[in-house]
Amino acid sequence: MQHDSVLFKPFKLGKLELANRIVMAPMTRNLSPQNIPGDDVVEYYRRRAAGGVGLILSEGTCIDHIAANGYPDVPYFHGEERLAAWKKVIDAVHAEGGKMAPQLWHCGGMRKAGTPPEGDVNGYTPSGMNMPGKVNRHVMTKDDIDEVIASYARGAANAKDLGFDAVEIHGAHGYLIDQFLWEGVNQRTDEYGGSFDNRLRFAVEVIQAVRSAVGPDFPIIFRFSQWKQQDFAARLVDSPEGLEKLVLPLSKAGVDIFHCSTRRFWEPEFEGSDLNLAGWTRKITGKPAITVGSVGLNADFIPDPGTASFKAAEPASLDELLRRLEADEFDLVAVGRALIANPEWANQVRAGNMDSLRAYETDMLAKLV
Repeated sequence: MQHDSVLFKPFKLGKLELANRIVMAPMTRNLSPQNIPGDDVVEYYRRRAAGGVGLILSEGTCIDHIAANGYPDVPYFHGEERLAAWKKVIDAVHAEGGKMAPQLWHCGGMRKAGTPPEGDVNGYTPSGMNMPGKVNRHVMTKDDIDEVIASYARGAANAKDLGFDAVEIHGAHGYLIDQFLWEGVNQRTDEYGGSFDNRLRFAVEVIQAVRSAVGPDFPIIFRFSQWKQQDFAARLVDSPEGLEKLVLPLSKAGVDIFHCSTRRFWEPEFEGSDLNLAGWTRKITGKPAITVGSVGLNADFIPDPGTASFKAAEPASLDELLRRLEADEFDLVAVGRALIANPEWANQVRAGNMDSLRAYETDMLAKLV
């Protein structure tokens, strides 16, 4: 890898200046007891900044809503002690010359009643469904919607106050915002359901509230996907025209960078073009786009049957990634499992030490390294 490779060219968007195009993808680790990022979490992110990552996106961190959490030991982004812990994280990342954004998260219907520490609180969803046709969650009222939107705004304001460089809104993978977008589980008959524009309304209002909370110059990243954890084959749109109806209103509402989640970055999104989801999103909006999906590995993350962990994978060529990046298909590249296996992945790639990269093994998720 040459030092002047497009992967290592600086990126600038307003006040956000990154040393290179490499982004650490957000990856849930379930290793924050009492929902507080510990010193091991601080070191985990510091090590990736020292390893050369241009922009770190945190694991999903829950906003201050009673039903935001769906999993044990995930970090929260509210409360004095938790925010003080996140302040340690961002200070450590900055000390290494890195940049970072927290990913604000509401799990929606992925929450099951009984998940600690909120206990019997059920998951909140547009229509009481986490899967199409199965009503077993709380149906959100208009007051619930307003409360959640305000929670996102408070989380974004906290991110700016703590000194983070941007904020990411998690709107993908079958969590709350995505559930409003997904017709299969959004069967509302009010202004938040029915037509595509109505199903998009919640996401737009979240982004507008976040923009109002952080001001005009603080970067907002929005992560979205076609696929859902509940249904890997699900799709929000089936054509470039459909994607335009999705991303243009989000762009107008205040999104600065789109994080386009796919399982395999090299796959075309629509027939008749090689462009992936990030490529189409960039073409339609004119905004920077992040691609993601098995970068630097030879297999996607979908678990093998009977297992729950991300799939193991070996290091793989970056040639196709670089070809697309050089063609300006997208602007930034999110790396996930390869960065769990190799904290210095960026520096190793830049130095041409591809043979030294470790494979990703499923047991690596058991601890922070």
